[in-house]
Amino acid sequence: LLNINVGGKVFQIACKVLAQYPITRLGKLALYTDPVKKLQLCDDYLVQKNEYFFDRDPSIFHYIFHFYRSGVLWVMDEMCPSNFVEEIEYWGIHLKYSQRCCRILFEEKRDELSEYLKIEKELEAELEPLESGAQFDGKFLGRFRKMVWNLIENPYSSVPAKIIAVMSSFFVLISIVGMTLSTVEEMKNKTGKMWMEQMEMICAIFFTSEYLMRLISSSSFKNFLRAAFNAIDLVAILPFYIQILFENLDDGDMQYHEELHKVENVSKLGKVLKLIKLMRIFRILKLARHSTGLRAFSFTMRQCYQQVCCLLLFIAMGVFTFSALIHSVEHDVPGTGFTSIPCAWWWAAVSLSTVGYGDTVPDTILGRMVAFVCISFGIILNGMPISILYNKFSDYYAKLKAHEMSQ
Repeated sequence: LLNINVGGKVFQIACKVLAQYPITRLGKLALYTDPVKKLQLCDDYLVQKNEYFFDRDPSIFHYIFHFYRSGVLWVMDEMCPSNFVEEIEYWGIHLKYSQRCCRILFEEKRDELSEYLKIEKELEAELEPLESGAQFDGKFLGRFRKMVWNLIENPYSSVPAKIIAVMSSFFVLISIVGMTLSTVEEMKNKTGKMWMEQMEMICAIFFTSEYLMRLISSSSFKNFLRAAFNAIDLVAILPFYIQILFENLDDGDMQYHEELHKVENVSKLGKVLKLIKLMRIFRILKLARHSTGLRAFSFTMRQCYQQVCCLLLFIAMGVFTFSALIHSVEHDVPGTGFTSIPCAWWWAAVSLSTVGYGDTVPDTILGRMVAFVCISFGIILNGMPISILYNKFSDYYAKLKAHEMSQ
């Protein structure tokens, strides 16, 4: 018999039983005759009791012990998969010795744990800033840059930092409100335009100052440009300066500018200016820097992109299928809106989404039956993935809030 002491518990196993599995650690221990090789396989050896000591988990070794006696490796649900795999790898036993049903369930549980740990790591990375205070030690103006970094990137570091974070969100909202009001007919007079331009200029100055402070406090210019939030900040301030550049082209030619203002609504330059002004709407994405909910939503979309793509695929299939069906049963009706399959795409899309716009409706009984099936399919289609997305969003939001509180 071979005396095995695992974590203070003694087990006795016949050497001929261990010899049946020569590639395992205990199998080698039973077969080796060289004492030096035996000592390399265990942590310690007591000559008086002839015991081999192993500093491992004795609770899991019970299943290893049972494996040598029965030839079957038990896998229990309450075990930690990563710990169990680490232990059986140490003892040199493969998972293939377990029953197929247990092995399948165990591998599923291990995959779930790996996915959970991966998501936890990504959630922590979502909240961690790109820089850290320690990176400024020993660098040029390190103390000053660290102070600026705390003001901009760490709103919980001081009262001024929190004030700047609140001001950033406030100016984003002011900018969006200003852009919205600039499209109102009553605000297009000379006074309204002047107020809107001044408001836009103040917001642009604040966003530019904020961007430059982030740039100054960055320890790596390359990493700064790669960061998604910094790209959003750049998109938020570029339209203002591009607009100024376009409006001041060829400043000396006043006659050219007069002609330009006359045809601004139809000229290519005018269309470009409108597009550049529209880019200001992306400033609302700056709120994600200080909003846990928006971060959780973005993280959910990234993690569930497969479900989202699957949902879009099913919607596209439904639109093509039901538009073809409704066209085939309604195209002969006088005055119908389903004159072609592309014309029926809009009806199929609003019916699948259960919105029911009502601008185009079927007139025949058969057409209404097709519409009923389309709406029923839309209810089922929307119900399945949306519940998954909502559950994951609420889970990720709770975890992000917990990580914020712990930090």
